[in-house]
Amino acid sequence: MSQRDERASALAQPLRVPPLGRSLLYLVLFLLGAVVGVAGALVQPGWFPGGLLLALAAEAGLCLGAGRATGRRAGAVAPAAGWALLVVLLTTSRPEGDFVFAAGSGSYLFLLGGITVAVICATLAPVRQPDGGGTRLRT
Repeated sequence: MSQRDERASALAQPLRVPPLGRSLLYLVLFLLGAVVGVAGALVQPGWFPGGLLLALAAEAGLCLGAGRATGRRAGAVAPAAGWALLVVLLTTSRPEGDFVFAAGSGSYLFLLGGITVAVICATLAPVRQPDGGGTRLRT
């Protein structure tokens, strides 16, 4: 097999477990996303509509910043996943009748807007290009 065939087939290789340091970084980013989710859930109803915009901007900043800092899409997905998991857990009501999200437009905008922001940030995150010449990208 030639050198060019080995590089082309690198995209078809099975996924590998990231190194321990990177795994810990993703775990920290996941937890930061959860913290931003809790803070946003508490801020958005208090200062509507400014709190809603602040909460969504905080999520976007964390996801985009993490994606750019790590240089990988997983860096943006980790805080988005932490945010989404915690916000979904906060939507459930407790047996005592307590809840975090009231049934109102602000809560729905926070949930749907946050999911939209997470998808946009994960899409805009940088993707690692395979090593090799620039002929693949026609530059």
